[in-house]
Amino acid sequence: MESLKTIWTKSLEIIKDNVNNEKAFQTWFNPIVPLKFEGNGFTLQVPSHFFREYIEEHYADLIYATLKRITKLDIVLYYRVIINKSARKGGDTVLMSDHQPNSNREDRAKETKLNKSPEVTVPKTDWNANLNSRFSFNNFFESGSNVVGRRIGKAVADDPTSGKFNPLYIYGIPGVGKTHLCHAIGNHIVDLYPERKVIYISSHLFQVQFTDASRNNTTNDFMHFYHGVDVLIIDDIQELSGKEKTQNAYFNIFNNLRLLGKQIIITSDRAPMEMQGVEERLTSRFNSGALIELFPPDLELRRKILNHKVAQDGLKISGEIIDYIAENVTEHIRDLEGIITSLMAHSLACNCDVDLELTKRVVSKVIRMERKPITPEHIQNVVSNFFKVDIKDIQSKSRKKEIVEARHVAMHLTKKYTNCSYTLIGKLIGKRDHASVLHADNSILTRLSVDKTFRITMSNLESILNR
Repeated sequence: MESLKTIWTKSLEIIKDNVNNEKAFQTWFNPIVPLKFEGNGFTLQVPSHFFREYIEEHYADLIYATLKRITKLDIVLYYRVIINKSARKGGDTVLMSDHQPNSNREDRAKETKLNKSPEVTVPKTDWNANLNSRFSFNNFFESGSNVVGRRIGKAVADDPTSGKFNPLYIYGIPGVGKTHLCHAIGNHIVDLYPERKVIYISSHLFQVQFTDASRNNTTNDFMHFYHGVDVLIIDDIQELSGKEKTQNAYFNIFNNLRLLGKQIIITSDRAPMEMQGVEERLTSRFNSGALIELFPPDLELRRKILNHKVAQDGLKISGEIIDYIAENVTEHIRDLEGIITSLMAHSLACNCDVDLELTKRVVSKVIRMERKPITPEHIQNVVSNFFKVDIKDIQSKSRKKEIVEARHVAMHLTKKYTNCSYTLIGKLIGKRDHASVLHADNSILTRLSVDKTFRITMSNLESILNR
C-alpha cells in the first residue's frame, strides 16, 4: 500500500483540480497535515475547531471521494484538532468526522428520512430528533437581554411534563438566539429523558412534509407521526402565513399534543398579535402559553459570545479587539460570530495575527453590507434634534402636542428602518405597550397620505437620518 504522504499528495492534486480557486485551496488545504492511515481510518491534523467545521461543511464530500478513489477503501475520517502549541505534544483533540463515509450515506439518509417523510411510526432506538448538538445551555449565555427566556427555557427543559409554560412561544427579531434556545431546550430534554420523543423542525420543512403527504395520500400517516411525539419544536412559525391547509394540520396536531400534556415550543420573528395570514384560532392558542421575547444582545452578552467563539476556534485576540467588536456590532449574534469567522479566514489566508486594523476592516464590511447602520437610539437622536424636543420628553408620558408628534415620528421611523417589533419599540420609547406603538405608526401613515406639508417634513427628516 502506498505511504500516507503519497496518498495525501495525490489527493491534493485531485482536490485542487476540483476546488477551482487557488486562494481557497491554499487557505483550507495547505494547513492540513496527514497524520495517520490505519485500516480505513484516515487522520488529518487541523489548526482549530472552526477549521474542522468549515472543512466538514464545504469539502468533506470531496475529500471522501478523493481518498476512496486513491485507496479503493470506504474511508472513515478523523481530525486531530490543535488547540495550542502544547497540543502538539499530546494535548490535542481527536474527533471523528461529522460526515459518514460514502458507503454509509444511504443508510444515514434512510434514518433521517424517518423524520423527513413520516410515513410510519419508528422505534425510539431509530428516532432522530433533528437537533443541533452544538447548541446547548452551556453556550447560551445569560444577560439582561435574554435572562427571562433562558430561565424559562431551562425550566421547561428540566421538566417538560409540568405544563407550566405550554406552549412556549419564543419571539424576537432575527439573530437574537431563538433557534439556539429551542435547540438547547431540546438537547437538554434528550439528555435528561432519553426515552422521550423530541423533534425539531422548521416551518418550511413541516410545510414540505405536509404537501408531500397530501400529494401521496399519506396525510393520516403524517398526522399519526406527529401525534406520537412528546416534545414538538417548530421554528419560524410565521412562515406558515397564508398556508391555510398546513395551518389546519398544525392546529390538529397542536390540540392533540396539548390535550395529552405534551410540550410544544414555537419560535417566530414577531408576537402572535402581530402575525398576519395566520388563523386567529392558532394565534389565540399561542397567546394561551408563555410568550417570551428575546432582545438584541447587550454589551455584556456580546462580550461573552465573542470570548467563547474565540476560545472555541483557538484564536488569539486581544481584549481591545473584543471590546471594539462588542461596542460596534450591536444587533445580531450572527454578525458577531460571522466577524470572528472572517477574522479566522483572513488570519489563515495571510498567515498573520489578528490586529485592530484588520478587525476594523472586517467589521466595516459586515455592517455596511449586511444591514443599515440605523439603530433605534440613532433615530431618537435625529428626531430629537430635528423637532427640538429633548429625548427625555420623547421618553416621557407628556401629552403636549409637539412632544407627541416627535414621539410618534420616532416610533414610525423605528418600525420602518429596523427589525424591531411593535412590542420592542414600545419598550425602547417610554416603556409603552404594543397598541400605543401601532396607533402611533398608523397615525403617521395617515398624515403622510393626506398632508403634503408633513410629507415634505418627513422627507427632509429621513434625508438626515440616512446620511
